[in-house]
Amino acid sequence: MKAVLNVIKPSAKEKQQVKISIKKFIQRLNACLPEAKAILGGSAAKNTWLKGNHDIDIFVQFPLKKFKDKSQELSDLLEPNLKKAFPKKKISRLHGSRDYFQIQQNKLIFEIVPILKITKAEQALNITDISPLHALWIKKHAKKKDEILLAKQFCKASQVYGAESYISGISGYVIEIIVAHYGTFEKFLQAVIKWKDKTIIDPSNFYPKGNVLFHLNKSKSKSPLIVIDPVDKSRNASAALSKEKFLILKKLARSHLSKPKLENFTVKKVTLNSLKKQAKMNYLVYIELNPLKGKKDVVGMKLKKTFIHLKKELKHYGIVKSGWDWDKLWFIVKKYSLPEQYLRIGPPIKMKEAVKQFKKKHKKTFKDNGNIAAKVKEPFPKLDDYIAYKLQAEYVQERVKKINKVMIFP
Repeated sequence: MKAVLNVIKPSAKEKQQVKISIKKFIQRLNACLPEAKAILGGSAAKNTWLKGNHDIDIFVQFPLKKFKDKSQELSDLLEPNLKKAFPKKKISRLHGSRDYFQIQQNKLIFEIVPILKITKAEQALNITDISPLHALWIKKHAKKKDEILLAKQFCKASQVYGAESYISGISGYVIEIIVAHYGTFEKFLQAVIKWKDKTIIDPSNFYPKGNVLFHLNKSKSKSPLIVIDPVDKSRNASAALSKEKFLILKKLARSHLSKPKLENFTVKKVTLNSLKKQAKMNYLVYIELNPLKGKKDVVGMKLKKTFIHLKKELKHYGIVKSGWDWDKLWFIVKKYSLPEQYLRIGPPIKMKEAVKQFKKKHKKTFKDNGNIAAKVKEPFPKLDDYIAYKLQAEYVQERVKKINKVMIFP
């Protein structure tokens, strides 16, 4: 594992550079905060960040007693102070459960989140208020930071890392909790392959064994893995994890344990050449596009919906394999052409009124196993014409900024 850590663990030089930049940023911000205080949060605060990951979470804490009745106004209160602290910087305001801000400085992207300063989860008026408590718990209980880094990188390479809606995977915080719970990366994988649907991990032992689901809200226990937040017993920290990503993680954990490889920690970038090889004797539809601007989670969900929509529309061409990687979509299909006509099955013959309406729409009809039917001309029998038509549809156009490139091979 040393070879993996050499690649994924930040060097002493990188850590020092990031540390200095964060310190200067916080000092500058705090000088313009008369009634609040900026602190470091996220993986940077917990020392569980991967090399090259320069997204920095800064939490601006407002005193609970004075500002609890102004919870929804915290973003508005913070904004002018940010502008005062960084007058020459572009400050983006992003929508969330409570609006937050983004500032890019050199290679670092700072996300500044206004919160109420609390000492226990029950005091929170917004989910983000609890975040500093997460950092405190991880710093206290997760002593083996390298084991967390290995687990994070493995999940990243397995494409199950991230709780965003367009990923539906496992968050960095959940990985930290689980590795702290099991002790090491290898024990984490050994546990993963044994997980069954509705496996429960309760690190703080908030609930009696076998009685957790009774106490949790049903909406919070739909995920296949239930991780009780160690600082908030009412929260399933892994609620975002989908069944699909759960099964992928189990499969790849089993594969790695049976045959460990360095490449299992490598994020594989999809290239046009690799897709051509995968297509073999089939047809490859390759699309590059410009995403809309906005919050990454929202934009990502629009791209995911575009992919799902096109996959559904292309099913008649016999999809062999498909996928997407942010601004790239691809579909490997068996057919290039469809028959000039296809059979459209109408309502049962006994439904006279419905049959009458069907006959109005089709000149030539006939009976087919008790139903009225008609042969209908296929408007776009060729794959290239069909995909061009579908990409112009309103459903796609309102979810992407621009279609840059459409290529069909061979």
